[in-house]
Order: sequence, then structure tokens, then C-alpha cells
Amino acid sequence: MKKRERDQRRGNFFIISYKGLILIITLFVLTSSGIFAVSYSSLQHNFRSTFIYQALSNYKAQSLFYLMSTENHQFSHAFDKQFSTPPLYSVALQLATNIRVADARSLFGSELPGFLIYDSNILLAGKGTDYTNIPHDSSPPLESISGERELDPQESKKYEESQKQEKSNQQAERSTGDKKVVYIYHTHSWESFLPLIGLQGDKDADKAVDNKTNITLVGKMLGMELKADGIGAEVDTTNMTQELNEKRWKPYRAYDMSRTVVEAALQQNKDVQYLIDIHRDSRRAKDTTTTINGKSYAKIMIVLGEANPHFDQNFKLAKALHQDLEKKYPGLSRGVLAKRKTSGNNGLYNQDLSNNSILIEVGGVDNNMEELTNTVKAFSDVFSENFWEAKKVNAQ
Repeated sequence: MKKRERDQRRGNFFIISYKGLILIITLFVLTSSGIFAVSYSSLQHNFRSTFIYQALSNYKAQSLFYLMSTENHQFSHAFDKQFSTPPLYSVALQLATNIRVADARSLFGSELPGFLIYDSNILLAGKGTDYTNIPHDSSPPLESISGERELDPQESKKYEESQKQEKSNQQAERSTGDKKVVYIYHTHSWESFLPLIGLQGDKDADKAVDNKTNITLVGKMLGMELKADGIGAEVDTTNMTQELNEKRWKPYRAYDMSRTVVEAALQQNKDVQYLIDIHRDSRRAKDTTTTINGKSYAKIMIVLGEANPHFDQNFKLAKALHQDLEKKYPGLSRGVLAKRKTSGNNGLYNQDLSNNSILIEVGGVDNNMEELTNTVKAFSDVFSENFWEAKKVNAQ
């Protein structure tokens, strides 16, 4: 009988030890793979101090406070009042695999091609905006962006007419003088619009790329409109395709490339207060076009990087612009979207360079010059009101 009990205890101990070994091996594999994946990613995207900041941001104060309370019971009473016991298994899983238990997107994002774009937060939703139609930036192979086409004749005529209308030649009541306080640039300068390059209605959205007729036209128009409102603006039209090719960088390094451009501009011009990175969404007309009072517009979405240290201030600006667009041009704004570090450019988008920095998606591949012009005028109208109001408040 005693021998049988001893054998049984040995068997139970063996099973427990075996299960424990399996658990340890599993945790080791998951942790190792997580560290490898993070290390590999950081090597691809340049190792910077911001990477460490983003990694540490995974650890919530709740979990840290709980660990402290287990060692020093003076913290226990305060912890019980302020927090509930955190699910440490969830913290361990996220540390090892970057999977958030409460968010299915973090699981599928790394496994299903194209699913990672949904790992974003809609902070403010415009009419019709949801996770099925959030902006999607295309990153075509640089060798496919070889064209330098002229603006389509019909679209060129619309562009010329738009510059003769309304306030373009009027004298602004207020002015920043010689100071250029807004810096406009285009990280994906190759992004174009099918109607502008003579391909209106083409089913292949990937054809909407060009090294000459592209999103920089929108930036130039915005610069002119701001100038008409008395706000000095500098518009950068760097050919990002050419710059990336010279460095033999892939398209995902475009934000690193534009960062050098912006940093140089900030060094040369100390008057810059606002940074605006203008993009074009890859979605089709049904998601990027609206009609307001009989006029057709290309919709706008404001995108913020969640990991940058100026996020709160940048969101304040984005929120004000979205709300004012809703009031004056209802339906024009698609909302404000926050991108996590897993969904692009480590969640920075160069917005750590200024506390008044935004990325705006203007229209999609199907929008024409008339729609883009109407949108630029509307956005300039709202931006200018916010700018002068902020000036008034600061002066007081």
C-alpha cells in the first residue's frame, strides 16, 4: 500500500514537473520570438530613443503599482482604493507577443495581410466613418513611380479658373508679414489622383501615382489660400521618390526621409508654428467625396500619431479643426484618427517635432481638381479662423 502511494506521488510530481517544464519552454519561446520581432523591426526602422519610449509605454501604471504593493504593504491600502487587481496574464501575453487580450485586431493584425491598418483609434468620427473605411496609404514599389505627366488639360483649366476666383487676389485684413508660420510638406509626394493624370474612372487605384502631377498641387493651393488669409506658408515639393532612390531606401522609410526635410526647415526658419503633412487616401469616391450646398468636395481626415509626446496638444488642434469643419461644412471631415505604433511609422509621423503638427488625408484616388479646390478653400477658411483666434487668445 505504502509503495503504491509513493509511486502515485512520484507520478503526480512527474506530471506537475512535466507541465511546468512545458509552461517554461512555451514562455521562453514566446518571449524570445517577441524580443526577436521587436529587435528586427527596430533595425528596419532605425533604432531611436523613441523606440524605447514606445516599448515602455506598454506597461500601465496599474500593473506597476500592483507589483510595488506586493513588496511594500504600505502601498496595498492605496492600491485597493484606486485600482482593481490587474490581469497579469494579459500583461505577460502582451509583453511576449504584443497581443492585447481585449483587442482582436492585435491578434489578426500580424497574421492577416492588410489587417494591421485597422489597429487604429477613431477619436472623432465624421459622418459615415467607421473601421471599414479608415484611410489606407499605398506604398507602391518605387520603380513603378516613374511617370512625370502633365496635368490633364480639362483639370488644368479648372485649376487656372480656381486661382482667379474669390479671395485669391484680395488683400488680407490681418497678416503675419514676412513670417512663414506654416510649413506644408508631402511625405508621399508620389500620391496623385486619377482624373488629374487623365485616368478618370480607371479601376486600378494603384495607377494614381506620379512624380510631377501629384499631391503637391494640393499643398501649393493650400499655401496660396493661407497667404490670401494673411498667413505666411512655406510649401515643400521635394520629390520623395527621387530622394528615396538616391539613398536606396524602401517606401516605408519615407517618413525618415521627410523628417530630414522638416528638421532642416525648422533650423532655417524659427518662425514655423504649424506643420501640415498632406496625403491622399487610397480609397474610392464613395468614401472620399461629399456634396455640400450643391458643390462637390473631397473629404478630409486628420491623422495623429499616438506615440508622439505632443499628442495631447496636436489632438487639441485636430479636434478644433474637425468641429469647425462640421459646423461650417457638415460632412466634409471624416474625423480624427489616431495611429498606434504598430500601424505605421512607430506611431510618430514626425509629429514629435512640433506641438502643432497634423497629417491630413485630402480626398482619394478619384477626386478631381474642382473637388480638391473646394476642399482646400474650406480647410483654409477653418484653419485661418483657428489661427487668428489662437493669436487673439495668446495676445490677451
